[in-house]
This record gives sequence, structure tokens and C-alpha cells, in this order.
Amino acid sequence: MADITLTAYNVKTKEKGVPIQDAVIKKTAKGAYMVQGNDGKGNKLTTLVNEAKALAAIEAGVAKKGWD
Repeated sequence: MADITLTAYNVKTKEKGVPIQDAVIKKTAKGAYMVQGNDGKGNKLTTLVNEAKALAAIEAGVAKKGWD
């Protein structure tokens, strides 16, 4: 997983695989990992990822950790 990219579906423009910019990974109440960010055009993006991908993205510097 050297090349990690976080992508999401953009509901507003109906595009799939949009790269997430300014990504912040948060934990939900049930323990899932949620990535929140934007597409660079002002549209907010949110998607769920598994624990391995979330931690790998944080270590690679692609996303920020949003919990303590």
C-alpha cells in the first residue's frame, strides 16, 4: 500500500472515485472509520473505510487523525 488514495462518491455531481482533499479520518460511535474532506471545488465528501486503510493513510500522511 505504498500509493494510498482516498476516494469517494460525489453526491452533488454524481461522480465516482473523486479524490478526497484535506482528509480527516474520524471514528464513529460504533467503531468504524469515516473519512471526511472536500473535492477541491467546495463539495464535501464522506466515505467509510476499513481500519487497515485508515491507519495506512494516516501513516502515509494522506489524512489527518481526527480522534484522541
